[in-house]
Amino acid sequence: MRLDEIREIARIEADREDGYRHRINVCVAAGCLSCQSASVKDAFEKEIAKRGLENWCRVKGVGCLGLCSGGPLVAIEPAGILYHTVSVSDVSDVLEALDDGPLDRLVCSGETPFFKRQKKIVLENCGRIDPERLEDYIAAGGYQALHTALTLMTPEEITREIEKSGLRGRGGAGFPTGLKWSTVAKADNETKFVICNADEGDPGAFMDRSVLESDPHRVLEGMALAARAVGANHGFIYVRAEYPLAVKRLKKAIAQAEHAGFLGNNIFHTPFRFDINVRLGAGAFVCGEETALIASIEGQLGRPRPRPPYPAEAGLWGYPTLINNVETLANIVPIIREGSQWFAGIGTEKSKGTKVFALAGRVNNTGLIEVPMGTSLREIVFEIGGGIKEGKQFKAAQTGGPSGGCIPEHSLDLPMDYESLAQVGSIMGSGGMIVMDETSCMVDVARYFMEFCRSESCGKCVPCRVGTTQIHELLGKITNGTGTAGDLTKLEELCDLVKHTSLCGLGQTAPNPVMSTLRHFREEYRAHIEDRFCPAGVCRMGRGKEGE
Repeated sequence: MRLDEIREIARIEADREDGYRHRINVCVAAGCLSCQSASVKDAFEKEIAKRGLENWCRVKGVGCLGLCSGGPLVAIEPAGILYHTVSVSDVSDVLEALDDGPLDRLVCSGETPFFKRQKKIVLENCGRIDPERLEDYIAAGGYQALHTALTLMTPEEITREIEKSGLRGRGGAGFPTGLKWSTVAKADNETKFVICNADEGDPGAFMDRSVLESDPHRVLEGMALAARAVGANHGFIYVRAEYPLAVKRLKKAIAQAEHAGFLGNNIFHTPFRFDINVRLGAGAFVCGEETALIASIEGQLGRPRPRPPYPAEAGLWGYPTLINNVETLANIVPIIREGSQWFAGIGTEKSKGTKVFALAGRVNNTGLIEVPMGTSLREIVFEIGGGIKEGKQFKAAQTGGPSGGCIPEHSLDLPMDYESLAQVGSIMGSGGMIVMDETSCMVDVARYFMEFCRSESCGKCVPCRVGTTQIHELLGKITNGTGTAGDLTKLEELCDLVKHTSLCGLGQTAPNPVMSTLRHFREEYRAHIEDRFCPAGVCRMGRGKEGE
């Protein structure tokens, strides 16, 4: 396909959209689908046909609109109206109100802090395009960055743009993306691979899932740009089988891209060729670690191996391999399109761009958000999140999943960037954020995450296999009222041992929730041990002495 053909498709789609007086976008991502949004979409289509309004009113299924707690969500364009908790019985009233203004009982203002405080780069197409139509993605500017990179830029220039942007990996500790790309590019081997790590296993996390369900072509184009930069011709997307909708839309997008010539041989009539295959994971959390992921793709047991050599030097089947996660790759297209300086102008000095968070837990507005790096935790929880449910008191926010830590109330003004989170004993991780109120017991929270890590450990190395079990047992003693003062010392010693001697990132970061709660909520541990009292009333000892 040529550039003029892409632009013609975009023009046709724009004219088609402009031909409708009203455009009704119904969220068909997993969250809203679980609330029967598919039935709502069907009801709109049937009612419009019944009224003979097909020529001036269009219904379209779109990706995630963000405010998952308000699903099913329906957006009315060009009026800019967003309706929440729409049911089949509301469809007739919504249609009646199209020319009379918003339906007050369902309207959710786009000027609310949840939307106004966000800056969407990764999620810019989510809620706007039909994820199953290539034409929609093209109309939103899709594949033009790839054309620019293939026809006007050298691989070195592509990598240099990513380096200058300051983009850091969005799946872990924030390793510089451009540095990783340049390492793979310098590897002296004709065979190289690009892997998209979509093995999102953190409890409460759904960032990658939503992007894949809502804008799959964005990830494919990002992978193609990465492949061109590092000299790869083959790519894999490793996604967990528990994401059937994401898998379905990914496979459909790949087929569409191949048919249109955006994947395959001689892309944009250049010598560049690139193909992508989907590999399904069985849900093992450890396969989010890159060497375990590689082993799984190769058909082996998903277990990590010692590094070096790193995958950039010897990865999939021993060849140089670039591994980035979904959000990292979704940032590539806008960087090439808008330029590195534009991206570097967003965020903080060392953490550039935006970050997508899955905001969950005890906040009023749960869902998918994207904010500039450096946005404070207070702004996320109390403005975007709408505050704590039932007027209760904020207690902590857990970021980074089982590998992260718990951030206490006195750190609410903490800017959400890599360095600041490290200072309080947490990490950015892939972007899960679970908010807790006064009803959460922090010792029990630590026990929960350690149970997760213990059960997900591959068992290959002794520190992780045995250490996580021993830490979990100690936390169990404390929560059931049989802990001793010496157990706190043992906990700290064990956490330090597991952190510094485990083979892979799972074991190395598994103690983080324990260490952070010991650091910020030590008084709760002491209450469990000294007073046999759970301040939150969660643990089996009940209210202890105060309850007698």
